[in-house]
Amino acid sequence: MRDPKRAAGPKPKAKTRAPDIVAGTAEAPLSVSMSADELVAQAAAILDRVRTRTPRVHCITNAVAQNFSANMLLALGAVPSMTIAPDEVGEFAARADALLVNLGTFDAERRTAAEIAVRSVTGDGVPWLLDPVFIERSKPRTAFAKKLLAQHPRAVRLNHAEFAALAGTALSEPALRACALENSTVLGLTGETDLVTDGTRVARIANGHPLMAKITAMGCAGSAIAAACLAVEPDAWRATAASLILLGVAGEIAGARATGPGTFAAYMLDAIYALDGTVLTEQARIAC
Repeated sequence: MRDPKRAAGPKPKAKTRAPDIVAGTAEAPLSVSMSADELVAQAAAILDRVRTRTPRVHCITNAVAQNFSANMLLALGAVPSMTIAPDEVGEFAARADALLVNLGTFDAERRTAAEIAVRSVTGDGVPWLLDPVFIERSKPRTAFAKKLLAQHPRAVRLNHAEFAALAGTALSEPALRACALENSTVLGLTGETDLVTDGTRVARIANGHPLMAKITAMGCAGSAIAAACLAVEPDAWRATAASLILLGVAGEIAGARATGPGTFAAYMLDAIYALDGTVLTEQARIAC
């Protein structure tokens, strides 16, 4: 739908409060500094956890993106759901392991669904991610995105124009860091080189392929992958960085095989499905 670097039903389960985004894990305590090799290793570990735990990701996303996003989640090892019906979306979101709110289709039904879903997960430990698609195109989108940002999503995945609209300032790395700190969230800024920051730490990811820009919903599906990573990793900076590493490496693999956009979409699903730690270690190009 935009910058490319851009189901199953629910079942009850016990909820525990997820750690704050700045908290580390018992296995890997938080540190301000992390080497590129360590971050790649974390991405591989997060991928393994997704496949082991098969987290459920509820996606409130645009109509064009639903099918491809669901297939990308399935290829990754997660379980998608997509309902936006107001009488059930709250239960779906609350019983999911992560929630994606994508503003690509800005209709009344999806706005209502987003508000219900965010309310249902607030305070319940379910991480959620905001994808403010095209908010630079209209004032109502911008206002709604800012309203959602004030509710502290665990992460926001956006491009340069969307950041400028959301933050109300021109893009710069200091502005990106300040916005993340002010809103207690992680920003995953996509572009030729992706930047991921929580205000303190920054990761730069250079993987990707030009054909990613020729596939509808590639960025939206990438946000669904980020939500799946958030479902299994309490440190949102690591989770968001991992998702962009996975997507970028898979894009390069698919691009090497594809003859055009049509074959690229199929090869992208295959590449996500076949990713492993060895491939990530060999192909990831990142700096911290």
